[in-house]
Amino acid sequence: MKRIIILGFVISLLLSSCVSKKKYNMLKQGKAETEQYLREYKDKFYKCTTDKEKLQTRLEALNDNNKTLQDALDKCVNLNQQGNVNISKLLDEINKSNKYIRMLIVENNKKDSLNKVLSTRITRSLKDVDTKDLDVKVKKGVVFISLSDKMMFKSGKTKINKQADSVLLKLARIINDYKDYEVLIEGHTDNVPIHTSCMKDNWDLSALRATSIARKLQDDFGVDPARLTAGGRGEWVPKVSNDTPENREINRRTEIILLPNLKQFNQLMEKGHQ
Repeated sequence: MKRIIILGFVISLLLSSCVSKKKYNMLKQGKAETEQYLREYKDKFYKCTTDKEKLQTRLEALNDNNKTLQDALDKCVNLNQQGNVNISKLLDEINKSNKYIRMLIVENNKKDSLNKVLSTRITRSLKDVDTKDLDVKVKKGVVFISLSDKMMFKSGKTKINKQADSVLLKLARIINDYKDYEVLIEGHTDNVPIHTSCMKDNWDLSALRATSIARKLQDDFGVDPARLTAGGRGEWVPKVSNDTPENREINRRTEIILLPNLKQFNQLMEKGHQ
């Protein structure tokens, strides 16, 4: 700007007076330098303007990106809050499930203990019975009492032997003391076919023997018939193979099975869904 002022001053001197050729050339050179300097500043000004526009464009893009990122962050925060709520609900469900599982474990342990006591009591009560004719076991929370065919019935018959009354009486007393148990009576035979005027096959024989014992427990020893279930399994669930007389004797048996009351189990299941 200072050079432009000087240039104007020089031009005014030229107009007002005559100068030497040397001074004129100097002034002319100064004018050329000033014009070059002006062109350079114009170029710089143009470049600054262009750079400003580019920066403005970049700023707008950054603002757009910032808005997009902010929206994404807001969504993440909302999802995180929802996730915290869902996790909290999940933890509540897990705690409820754990509480229910612990309750089942406690109940199951009680049942196991009770079954062991029951099994021991039955064994002691029937200690005078030959071990070949009696087998008492606890399997998966269920008490199995296996009575030999030889002790209970005559061959091919469904009438209970008199000697079996004392055994059934002792069992009935224990069954009546444990009223929370259901009583399943199963008849089993060997694979030797039977066919009489009263029985078509081993299905009939095993079923009739089971119902004979159920009636005896009900009529003579006062067991609630609502707790009793009688069924025949025929020859189809042997303990051992039927390949020898000794094995066939083992397979001819009646099993009295004491099961925990299913109503109590259903009540526990209903508590678990509350």
